Amino acid sequence: MCTPACIDFGIRHLTPDEVRGTRVIEIGSRDVNGSLRPLIMSWGKPAEYVGVDIVEGPGVDIICTAEDLVDRFGKESFDLVISTEMLEHVRDWRKVVSSMKNLCRPGGTILVTTRSIGFPYHGYPYDYWRFQDEDMRNVFGDCRISTIENDPLAPGVFLKARKTGNFRENDLSAYCLYSIVARKKVRDLSERELRTFRLRYRVVNENVNRLKKLVKMLLRRV
Repeated sequence: MCTPACIDFGIRHLTPDEVRGTRVIEIGSRDVNGSLRPLIMSWGKPAEYVGVDIVEGPGVDIICTAEDLVDRFGKESFDLVISTEMLEHVRDWRKVVSSMKNLCRPGGTILVTTRSIGFPYHGYPYDYWRFQDEDMRNVFGDCRISTIENDPLAPGVFLKARKTGNFRENDLSAYCLYSIVARKKVRDLSERELRTFRLRYRVVNENVNRLKKLVKMLLRRV
């Protein structure tokens, strides 16, 4: 999944030299409304391009959870790690971020886009977190950050970073992140919070759908 702003970020901040002849993995690669893959392939064929998602679909080569990628492919197995509009949807964001870093070879590139505070809930199937500029600096502070930008079209943040040769992974176990479920910064989400939120969200959706049907019925009668 990738928005026009994500694609523009890739055009401006990735280079053909970072792609040509390299191993590329895209995490959350199902093409719903766009993808960086055609752009990257047009610059010169990488040695390998692997699209990974939890469901089948366009752009998906392998079905695997983001949490299990290091076990599946091994450490330091890719030169370019891409994740667009996926990170806010995984409950264990720490493990997924760790997977991105450990999949990347020293000197390799990590490119991430995700949503920030102010972006509405959008469950595919779930939606948990919102990342701000400061969060990206802290979460990827063990890499050499090249660029952090805000999405110009909607609340979101984009990052490009490089894994250093002397990489030592930061401990993020105590880091608190804003959750759209809890509506505050939290370290983790409890099962109770998740159940309450999903119930509330379902009830709201049902009421909205009833209202839409009522409006349509009234309009037909007018």
